[in-house]
Amino acid sequence: MFAKRLLHKAIHHSQHRGLKSEDLDLRISIHYGIPTTSSTLAFDSVQRLLAIGTLDGRIKVIGGDGIEGLFISPKQLPYKYLEFIQNHGFIVSISNDNDIQVWNLETRCLACSLQWESNITAFSVISGSKFMYVGDEFGLTSVLKVDTEDGKLLQFPYNLSADSLSELAGFSFHNHQPVVGILPQPRSSGNRVIIAYANGLILLWDTSEAQILFVGGSKDLQLKDAVDIDSPDDTYEHNLQDKEISALCWASLDGSILAVGYLDGDILFWNTSSVATSSGKQTGQGKNVVKLQLSSADRRLPVIVLHWSANDRSPNNSDGRLFIYGGDEIGSEEVLTVLSLEWSNGMETLRCVGRVDLTLVGSFADMILLPSAGATGSNHRADLFVLTSPGQLHLYDGANLSNWLTQQERKPSVCPADFPMVIPTSEPLMTVAKFCMLPSGGNSSKGVSEASVMKLGPTPALSGGLQWPLTGGVLSQLSVTKDKSVEIVYMAGYRDGSVRIWDASYPVLRPLCFLEGQVQGINVAGSSAPVSTLNFCCLTLCLVIGNECGLVRVYDLNRSSHKINCHFVTETSSEVHSLPQGEGPQCRAIISLVNSPVQTLHFGNSGARLAIGFECGRVALLDMSSLSILFFMDSVLGTSSPVVSMSSIECTNAHDSVKSTKHTETKLPENTKEEIMFILTKDAKIRCIDACSGSMISSHPWHLKKQDTAISIYVLENNVPLSALTSEKHPEEPSKDTTAQKEPRPEASSVATDPPEAHHPSSSEIACAGEQSLDALILLCCENSSRLYSIKSVIQGNDKAIHKVKHAKPCCWATTFMKDGKVCGLVLFFQTGVIEIRSLPDLELLKESSIMSILRWNLKPNMDKTMSSDDAQITLANGSEVAFISLLAGKDDFRIPESLPCLHDSVLAAAAEAAITVSSNQNKKQGSASGILGGMVKGLKGGKVNSTTKAESDFSHLEGIFLKPSFSQTFPTVANSQEVEELSIDDIEIDETPLVASSSHEFVKTKGEKETDREKLLGVPDDTKPRIRTPQEIIAKYRKATDASSAAADARNKLVERQEKLERISRRTEELQSGAEDFASLANELVKTMENRKWWHI
Repeated sequence: MFAKRLLHKAIHHSQHRGLKSEDLDLRISIHYGIPTTSSTLAFDSVQRLLAIGTLDGRIKVIGGDGIEGLFISPKQLPYKYLEFIQNHGFIVSISNDNDIQVWNLETRCLACSLQWESNITAFSVISGSKFMYVGDEFGLTSVLKVDTEDGKLLQFPYNLSADSLSELAGFSFHNHQPVVGILPQPRSSGNRVIIAYANGLILLWDTSEAQILFVGGSKDLQLKDAVDIDSPDDTYEHNLQDKEISALCWASLDGSILAVGYLDGDILFWNTSSVATSSGKQTGQGKNVVKLQLSSADRRLPVIVLHWSANDRSPNNSDGRLFIYGGDEIGSEEVLTVLSLEWSNGMETLRCVGRVDLTLVGSFADMILLPSAGATGSNHRADLFVLTSPGQLHLYDGANLSNWLTQQERKPSVCPADFPMVIPTSEPLMTVAKFCMLPSGGNSSKGVSEASVMKLGPTPALSGGLQWPLTGGVLSQLSVTKDKSVEIVYMAGYRDGSVRIWDASYPVLRPLCFLEGQVQGINVAGSSAPVSTLNFCCLTLCLVIGNECGLVRVYDLNRSSHKINCHFVTETSSEVHSLPQGEGPQCRAIISLVNSPVQTLHFGNSGARLAIGFECGRVALLDMSSLSILFFMDSVLGTSSPVVSMSSIECTNAHDSVKSTKHTETKLPENTKEEIMFILTKDAKIRCIDACSGSMISSHPWHLKKQDTAISIYVLENNVPLSALTSEKHPEEPSKDTTAQKEPRPEASSVATDPPEAHHPSSSEIACAGEQSLDALILLCCENSSRLYSIKSVIQGNDKAIHKVKHAKPCCWATTFMKDGKVCGLVLFFQTGVIEIRSLPDLELLKESSIMSILRWNLKPNMDKTMSSDDAQITLANGSEVAFISLLAGKDDFRIPESLPCLHDSVLAAAAEAAITVSSNQNKKQGSASGILGGMVKGLKGGKVNSTTKAESDFSHLEGIFLKPSFSQTFPTVANSQEVEELSIDDIEIDETPLVASSSHEFVKTKGEKETDREKLLGVPDDTKPRIRTPQEIIAKYRKATDASSAAADARNKLVERQEKLERISRRTEELQSGAEDFASLANELVKTMENRKWWHI
């Protein structure tokens, strides 16, 4: 009794040290590829980073040298706006629920967020600054700022309402008009901004002068200079009052031309440099608005996106290329249109000199222009990124676009360069993957490193000699250290029969080698068939690849440059071929036994044997030293059910264990060792065979009583006697039952493929080891259940499970993982995307999650083929994405965060800021000096910085403006209009305004002169001198068309009006006098009160 209690206490202590729920922390360690739900783009022109927002609350950041980062929002909502805070290391995103989020690129986390009360309908960041405009559905434009030091989002009291601006502009809105576009004007240091409303009204607002400089889209306009691609000579009449705006962009370098797209497919070019009057009309109206149409059809698509870039050798600020999505006839092919426009002599000479229609691959999502790095002077060539669904990023080179536009003949299609994925998943299609951690302290790491032949960078080269325009980010010092060892490898097989291998020791994967499907020098049918499975033995550095035509290729990664012989092995013969010497791993053998897809490959006896399982149900065993077939079974279980999994264990008395359970003893052979191989077929039947001879250990296969679909089988060796597990009965645990089993459980120790011990055991030790091996456990994972058996019961055909869990959902993939070198956990992936983690050996549910909550993925068919795991790390592939998930808390196989690449280059940022300061000083003296910025930063990044960062960018004055309410004082209505002033007696005019404007000189203040308080209160005095008028002016002013009596009545009415004005002024004077007396009385009382108080009482 005492011994039993002591045993239970020891088991309980062992179980307590096993896997617990607090040991688990499911997180993404590595992520590569573009999400399939990508929807919007943003670009940092200084850091050369691209950000991609998705429909599920993720942001993907892409730089150079394989540097990528993934940000996941707490809210699984689409992003409708995404912008960089240029060169400051922050990204601002706005989700559909109007949550403004600020992301820190250096710390890779959410810095702050602000929930906006109204629906945000427009958003823009002042380029080069930390300020941003936010427009909402009620026509209110607000100002925010990102405090980069504290990582906070500041809201300023400055705002512009639609009602206030419309009143100043001389218009009134019938109802609230949403802001549909906000566009800061280039080269204005953030002082000017375009605000567009849903009803078509466009305003250019000057924040420093607090006035409207331009009003457009508010009246009936006759567009005499319309440009229609099909009929350029027509004249149009349009009412722009309710013409809804859908897109807008600047169409000149200096911000003098604005391109506006509308819902009806029209595109209008507005000359914003024209002066607005108090009535809202522009001077020279016929030359200020030009219309462009892509099609003359009555029904056209809305203009969704507009972008513009200047020509390489533009003689002025307006010649350039216009990129348009939309505006074509409804029902036409989905294309992206690029127009080359010229208007060297003004807007009235606008003409289209070239057109290219880019056929899209997939549905359009977004596009963005990438100005060429270091663009100076008139060189403003821009590359084009086009994002299509699902998750495809295409690059159009700016130089090629220019060449296509200048050619007379239109090409039917233009082929872009696809995003060069670090881990290809679709081109070619990935069919299978393998993740493997190499043992530390051995020669495996060195051997794999020597087998590396791909000395290229992580980012593959583009076709056609194009250079990848994204160069942002800085690699960590650990990942760029020379002669570093390979500790983790990631392998992927593809549909074309090829296999790629990467060094995954650090978060930035480095390609090691590439193996083609066809072996050079040997022509074998089916060599280029899709890879169906692969396996790697880290002890012998042997890689085996199976394909759908039944071929198995064997590579030795330990010999990469030696000339070797290749064995071509069939069921009846073996041939030896001499391969030419080449770089990289060489093929040692090609096995062709049966024309059936290879389903599983398993190394036994520490890599000395290889078991091959086929879809037809046959199994072959290969001796890896002699490359000969030991045995080839016709059918494992007499059926054609595919072999889905195999596992093995070394023991000593397996055949004797087949005796009936009535026998209490088993005879142990002396110094005899054998390996049992368990072969699992899809119909959940297990056959036990001797891996040395191929003979059946049991005459009948083990099978479940109820039909089920098998997934995988695992052998778990135990440190605690099996009697401790089987001493009491344990009820079945349903999949949703999270209650822990109270019975003590032993913890698992290691998998069966561990190398044998170096010492030579005695006979008694062999007997004990044999007993412990037969006390090991078999874990069987099926679609509807997971079961734990003893090896003895499986060999004897007993279906009595030690533990069993019924799944509430169909399971599609399973794997075990280790903690502290011992197998302690089971991971189950279900077809619904749910993930369960259970402890071993008691199958207790510790944690439940989902692939949706971790990665925002939906589990797709055949995704299990690209899943792999090793040492508490799981790799998955979905669409264009590849992710590595870590399971255990505190376990850091990738040395995060010290090995993570930095997404923000602080050295480059400091250099760019210094260059901007120098360029700003030079610009004040000798004009533009944008070339300084590109030259200073060129040496730091191997390239130049985009000139769109303005050299004259100094936004310090904006904070003082935005800290005050926008309408705290009376502002002028529009440019060049008279100020609203209080009337004085000198301002009263009896005579009416003359019909012909006088040519007399008007008083105008010089620039820099300030108004006095008297002038602000009473207005500017009229200091003009009288002059002699001509008879024509006198007649035009005073001649009336009526008789003398009417003139007398009119004069009498004016005298009455003058008297009334004088009376109002008199009353106001009395009120002011009374107020002054009250103030003087109050001041006297205050003086008397303070006279008796000492200075220290104040």
